[in-house]
Amino acid sequence: MPFCRLIAACAVASLSLPLAAQTLTVRPGPEVVAGEPLHLAVEGARPGARLTLRASRSIAAEGGARAFQSQAVFVADAAGRVDVDAQAPVEGSYRHADARGLFWSMAPVAGGAAPDASRAGEVVLQLLDGDRPLAERRVRLLPQAADVVVTEPAEFPGARFATPGGAARRPALIVLGGSEGGSLAARTSAPLLASQGYAVLGLPYYSPPGWSPQGPTPPELPALPGSFVDIELARLAQARDWLARQPGVDASRIGVYGVSKGAEFALAAASRMPWIKAVAAIVPSDVIWEGWGSQAPEADKRSSFAWQGQALPWVPYEGFAEEFAGAAQGQPIRIRRPLDKGRAAHPQRVAAARIEVEKIAAPVFLVGGGDDQVWDSAGMARAIAARRADAGLATVALVYPQAGHALSGHGWSPTTTYNEGLMKFGGQPEADARAQGEAWPRLLAFLRESLGR
Repeated sequence: MPFCRLIAACAVASLSLPLAAQTLTVRPGPEVVAGEPLHLAVEGARPGARLTLRASRSIAAEGGARAFQSQAVFVADAAGRVDVDAQAPVEGSYRHADARGLFWSMAPVAGGAAPDASRAGEVVLQLLDGDRPLAERRVRLLPQAADVVVTEPAEFPGARFATPGGAARRPALIVLGGSEGGSLAARTSAPLLASQGYAVLGLPYYSPPGWSPQGPTPPELPALPGSFVDIELARLAQARDWLARQPGVDASRIGVYGVSKGAEFALAAASRMPWIKAVAAIVPSDVIWEGWGSQAPEADKRSSFAWQGQALPWVPYEGFAEEFAGAAQGQPIRIRRPLDKGRAAHPQRVAAARIEVEKIAAPVFLVGGGDDQVWDSAGMARAIAARRADAGLATVALVYPQAGHALSGHGWSPTTTYNEGLMKFGGQPEADARAQGEAWPRLLAFLRESLGR
């Protein structure tokens, strides 16, 4: 055989040989409690190959499951590897090296069907060469650890009590949600925090009427106040007494975790209740605000919170109704605007309504967003931290200048829809995800240091 023909034959033969199989690994997978780190990597690729990683999942929404998807294109290194933790994509749904990038950057698929993910929290990860699939892995983000048991205490409507396995006496947390009301925070946050080794009582305290495309809907929990007016702080003392009666709970180590209005609740209560041993206030307020709601007379002239039957001093809004009136013409709603105006117009009432955070002996953990469009959580977190620093009190304050109001997550769920409706939370998807991803492990470290496990 002439030499040139031999070379050509060898070339054809080499093309027909199977390529080394590219592998997609997910560690520790295939199941982790949501918020625990995952590490994605590709091995066995041709050096310099452009490979696409695609993530898909289905998320429950009104009207049925909603499909989400993200993707990113990577170039394999000289060893044929892609390390998603350390390597930035050359194009795709996100821009920077980020282990969580494919997860938080998932966006709704317009008109798309939900992916073939049969279990809640399941993410389908695909490795592609162009449109050609090379490998697929599935990972499930669990809402709670396998040993966590969740019950519904009859004493508190809508509450959830989540406890991990084992006979040891554990510290406890009380979870307070925000102005969304109902049982959402109790159902989601209590099992997740219990997975970290705490006995957790998710405590609803307010349940407003809802709304659907067909019109108003009744409150989820009609036994609770339907307006955010004169919510009694002493409800936490009732929760403390209940926790003290539960086997396996160390009632000398109880902390409170609150988000938004729940953070306002937590700080106001802790300034009056020395038994609270740790406070986590996510997107907090440093003052008590005006109440609202259609279920109480003159709600706009009353306080959000009360202590032992007496309404607390409060800061009024300015232009609250006007802010919502624009929604009829499709104008965005930024609740921060009437709050900022009210604060500026009533300095004496701000001083009277200020939460006395310097009276909280327990350590305090704060997270605020500089682009928060619900209220100025960054400015108020800084104010809380400054007052406590003057008093020599332990405080962790994390402020993220480009993040918004939705900072109670862990950074592993989509952050792309927070501002898609008329109600604006502020922030950007990447900034919100980065803030969540950094604050979540800092929160867990704070709780370990403050309460133990």
